[in-house]
Amino acid sequence: MRRLYLQIYAAFVLIVVVFALLAAAAWHMFGTDQAQPRGALAGAGAILSKWLPAAERPADEQQAALQQLAEWFGVDAALRRSDGGWIAAAGAFMPSAHEAAPPESHWAEGRRRPGPAMTIRLDDGRSLALHWARPRWPKRLLGALMVMAAAIAIGAYPIARRITRRLERLQGQVDALAQGELSARVEVQGKDEIATLARSFNHAAAQIEKLIGAQRATLASASHELRSPLARIRMGLELIQDGARPELKQRLQKDIAELDELVGELLLASRLDAIERIEQKESIDLLGLLAEEAARVGAQVSGTPLQIRGDARMLRRLLRNLMENARRYGGGAEIDAWLEALPSGGAKVFVADRGPGIAEAERERVFEPFYRLAGSSESGQGVGLGLALVRQIARHHGGEARCLPRAGGGTCFEVTLNA
Repeated sequence: MRRLYLQIYAAFVLIVVVFALLAAAAWHMFGTDQAQPRGALAGAGAILSKWLPAAERPADEQQAALQQLAEWFGVDAALRRSDGGWIAAAGAFMPSAHEAAPPESHWAEGRRRPGPAMTIRLDDGRSLALHWARPRWPKRLLGALMVMAAAIAIGAYPIARRITRRLERLQGQVDALAQGELSARVEVQGKDEIATLARSFNHAAAQIEKLIGAQRATLASASHELRSPLARIRMGLELIQDGARPELKQRLQKDIAELDELVGELLLASRLDAIERIEQKESIDLLGLLAEEAARVGAQVSGTPLQIRGDARMLRRLLRNLMENARRYGGGAEIDAWLEALPSGGAKVFVADRGPGIAEAERERVFEPFYRLAGSSESGQGVGLGLALVRQIARHHGGEARCLPRAGGGTCFEVTLNA
């Protein structure tokens, strides 16, 4: 956005510069418009032929006369012979030594220096070249233009800054909305296009908040409603006699466990969506928590004791999901978990297995809700929400979750926690 502000400000300054250049060009082209009365030039030639010393007079006498003429009229002057060679000169103007004398008197624009010039043919064949330097810009006019340019440049700055400051505020609220702050709104100022854009953003944000709220409410309600039929199925299983169709009872128990896991993870996902940050934090022994969850699956744990502030229930679910994931897809191989401290005061948790590993193209997709690797859905392993919850919990604790390949084969999940 700062670049837009500079572009607007540069546009104002460029207008000032173009104006100054056009004014200079107009002064240069039209400041000294001269007519060309040929009769006057011929008369001037006749007078000067009688006034100037004759051609045979000494050069210093002709030089003195030419100097006097230059001072009277405020011009640069040069006196030449008919073959073009110069006899005397006064001032800064000097014609070419090899330039032939013109056949008649005439006006012309100066070749070497800007400004009007005239050549007067004398009766004895000599010619007198006169040149008026281009009039300088009047000091008052130049000063006025400089003051005006400075005033426009200074006045353009707050205008450009005001426009871009409003856009910056709008951009800040757009970023906040993108980060999940659904209540983000921008203050509407004025009645111009930026104000219209702000109103459109507020309306869109309100609609998004309303839709997301309805979705969360529906998901939470559906999850709660699933609890009742699960309880009834569980009660029915208890009433089945121990010897009556044990395979059916076992299958029903497996289905109930899967549904119960799904409901629990849906409820937690809804809760995480509904909150922007964890308000109540407690000090947690992360290594102890990791060791408790590792014991459930027989994983090996290493690392130094580390205290971290966060939600103990959420962090327990994060570690449990990682351990269960390694148990399910690790092919029965040993699971390793370790803990590292971060310089910032946070922690980094690693859970690794020696399973078949995950292809690079799928390492990011495994964190998508309900995404499962090929073959896992048919085998009934998991519901596809475990790793999605791991990333959600990590982000609510100021961190991130990543899936990495493990040296020597297998998969390693890395979770950073900065809370």
